Parts: sequence; C-alpha cells; structure tokens
Amino acid sequence: MTPRENDRSNPDRSGDDLSGNHRSRREREPGGRNHGDRKYGDQRHGGPAISRKSLLKVAALAGAAPALLGGGSALARDRAGTGAPPAFTPACDDGDHPTVPQIEGPYFKPDSPLRSSLVTPDTAGTRLTVSGYVFGRHCRPIAGALLDFWQADDDGAYDNTGFNLRGHQFTDARGSFALDTIVPGLYPGRTRHLHVKVQAPGGPILTTQLYFPGESRNSTDGIFDPELLMTVRQAGPAKEGTFDFVLDIAQPPDPSPTPTPSPGSTAWTPGTAYRSGDRVGYGGLGYRCLQAHTSASGWEPPAVPALWQRV
Repeated sequence: MTPRENDRSNPDRSGDDLSGNHRSRREREPGGRNHGDRKYGDQRHGGPAISRKSLLKVAALAGAAPALLGGGSALARDRAGTGAPPAFTPACDDGDHPTVPQIEGPYFKPDSPLRSSLVTPDTAGTRLTVSGYVFGRHCRPIAGALLDFWQADDDGAYDNTGFNLRGHQFTDARGSFALDTIVPGLYPGRTRHLHVKVQAPGGPILTTQLYFPGESRNSTDGIFDPELLMTVRQAGPAKEGTFDFVLDIAQPPDPSPTPTPSPGSTAWTPGTAYRSGDRVGYGGLGYRCLQAHTSASGWEPPAVPALWQRV
C-alpha cells in the first residue's frame, strides 16, 4: 500500500531536538487551527502582527521578474532590476509576530541527509526552488539556523523507508537558504504543502508547513493557513517559491551608535557591495550597514531600515 500522509497533532510530544528520536501520535487536532508542540506553547502572541511580506528580502538579482502565480504577492527582490522601487519596510521591534506553527504529521524522520537539493535526475515532477531568510523577532537574519524539509512525491506519497525528498540544511552568514525540490503531489484530504522544521542555534524548534497560492484545495483543507503561503512564480517549466521565517527568538538591539556620522564616511552609492558594519553618508546623515548586500536605486538607507541603521 502506498503511504499517504495523515497529518495529525501530537500534543504530548516532549519537544526533542531535530536529531533525536520520537514517536508521532495520530490523533487529529480539533478545529483545524494548530499550535505546535506543547513544550514551546502557543506562538501566536497578542498585539499587531507583522507579515512576512513586510520584511525586506535582501538579494542582488538582475533581470525582469516573471509573473507571479495564483495571486502570490510580489516581494522586494522580485522587483530588483525592474526599475520599480521596493515598498518601504516598517521598523521592527521585539513584539513582531513569529511564523505560525503547524502540526508535524506522522511521517517526519530524524537524521535526514545534509543537502540543499532533494532531487535526482530520476525524480519525477515539476521542479521547484524555495528560497528565503530566517529572521529573529528583531528582524535580524539568523546565521546557522537549521531547516529540515520533507514532502510527498509527485504521486502524493511519502518515502518512509529511505530519505527520498527529505533533507536538512543551514542558513548562510546572511541568514538565507535555498531548496531545490519538486512541487508535491496531491492526495485525499490535503492541499499541496511542504513540511519544515526550523531551529536557531540553541533555540526552540518551529514545526510548520508551507503552502502554494491559487490551489483550489486551500479552501477545503482544515489545516491550511494563509499566513503560510509562499510567493510563487513561473520560471520556464519550473516554479520558484520564496518565504521568510520569523522565529520566536529575542534579539537585543545594537549598542547605541554615535549620534552623528563619522568624519570621512563615504557617500552611499548604488551598485556598491557593502559589508556589515560599513558606514556611509546619505542626505547629510550617517548610516551603518546591518547586513551585506549590493546597493540599488530604491534601496537608499532611509528607505530600508532592515539594511541600514541611522548613526
């Protein structure tokens, strides 16, 4: 019999880390809204939520962006090279809303291979690339965060004897990740989705799922949450998805900077590769670079506080 996933909650899990062994319970979570492992509690905090789409996606991409699929929202990086400036990024604070947790389901397996590509030349299905960043609540990228992905194959079946379409990776120094896989197949009761566990070094585990916009089953899947929709676009015969995770990790603010720009600061210039800590002047004010990037028109320091901090 071909195994099909039957996503169930396991409210009594002890919250062991990703390399440990545990058993998946198979009782259905009532009501369709799921809140993750009990050890880490309910991660839906009160107060205004910040959408993942409001975080600046830092990437130096060139060329026009392909059309988005199924109503997915354009990201700042999707507009890079088109001449359209990205929307301003709101300031972040420690009250930001973390990524929504969801149930693990019965088919998670520990000890998956370390790899960023889950496909082989023999893998059937539409190729899919998923990329993004892992942030803490203060909107700073988290380097070395663990992401463990698993999913159904093109026929909607999970590999429970081996590690087909399973693998883990770590974010780079910029907090970014990239996954090469396929669009998962459908099976009864569920819409298309990817499973993932995300963990900052030494932090709690976020278990959640990612969804595709424009799927008819999104409206009938009791687990589906629109907050977990990826931005998806067509890229020739393949698809590209983007999603940024916000972990429930406190990040203390930087030490108070000097109130005026340092003498001799160079002027901010588009097309320049800036490193974290670089200082520039713009509009008579000084700014310090928060994360490495290549500057572009529309990304002036006052417009992108995720990249530049006033000094």
